[in-house]
Amino acid sequence: MRRFTTTAIEMSKRIKYTVHGNVQGVNFRYTRSRTEQLGDQLTKTSSFTKSKASTYGLTGWVRNNANDQVEGEAQGDDEAIQKLLNVLESGPPAASVTKVDKSDIDVKEGESSFTVK
Repeated sequence: MRRFTTTAIEMSKRIKYTVHGNVQGVNFRYTRSRTEQLGDQLTKTSSFTKSKASTYGLTGWVRNNANDQVEGEAQGDDEAIQKLLNVLESGPPAASVTKVDKSDIDVKEGESSFTVK
């Protein structure tokens, strides 16, 4: 008698997304925090979307588009992509997201990070 075993294989997928609402000029791609050093104020800038995507192990990119929206692509396992979509639906504190469009697209081989364009 043969025994068959199954193993869980994490499938990689890629999505294209567009975030609608008041999402440009409100630190959607960038989050600013202030740090004091030797009495001077320094501004450190990190990407809200990039930070979240990297935390979830995703690759891809994010940018503003000409229609006052934020758009991008994200690649990774389904659970990580869903986590990113959840945070995109609320955005950073100053954003007012009305909707997030998403569509599945072909996976890109060889991508190793998430970038801000």
